[in-house]
Amino acid sequence: MSLSATVPERRMSLSEILTDLCDETHAAETLGETLQRFGRRSFGVLLFIFAAPNMLPLPPGSSTFLGAPLVLFTPQLAAGVRTPWLPARLKRQALDMGRLRAAFARLIPRVAQVERVSTARLTFLFGPVGDRVIGAVCTLLALVLMLPLPLGNLLPATAISLFGLALVQRDGILALAGYVMAAVSLSVLALAAGVIHRLLAAALSAF
Repeated sequence: MSLSATVPERRMSLSEILTDLCDETHAAETLGETLQRFGRRSFGVLLFIFAAPNMLPLPPGSSTFLGAPLVLFTPQLAAGVRTPWLPARLKRQALDMGRLRAAFARLIPRVAQVERVSTARLTFLFGPVGDRVIGAVCTLLALVLMLPLPLGNLLPATAISLFGLALVQRDGILALAGYVMAAVSLSVLALAAGVIHRLLAAALSAF
């Protein structure tokens, strides 16, 4: 038996995937071709790709540009879809990493640091039920991410990024961290909504 038949091919880590995506040789690659390379880990990779850049300073409107794909993908994860579905038009869309390359260059070293201490653990948090719960939570966070709130995208982006990395690594500790960050994010949103409501009520009562 040949060595190639006995040794499974090593899977690329998320940091390696991001480094590969930042290579300019992939400038002409379509989004559909990119998804095929990710395989079963597509959802985790996509969550991270479109959420993590929002943790860094970006031009106005970037959260809407990055949040829109999340609103498409996260409900599919919540519905139990095994691999992401894309309309044919989006599958043919060329992958434009130009505006994201600088952000990923800053994120890759941090991801690599997490990967060195991360491993598959608490895997009961994943699977048919666990993945759907993560998808449902991320769907809500993706909607929050698209709201035009000052600095309002940092916490939901962090939570979704943690869930994405957790799905890739099958690391339940990262998933738990994602749930904690999601709770903090939604609590801050509720608090902000309450403050805005009181301010509007006070302003209306003054007339």
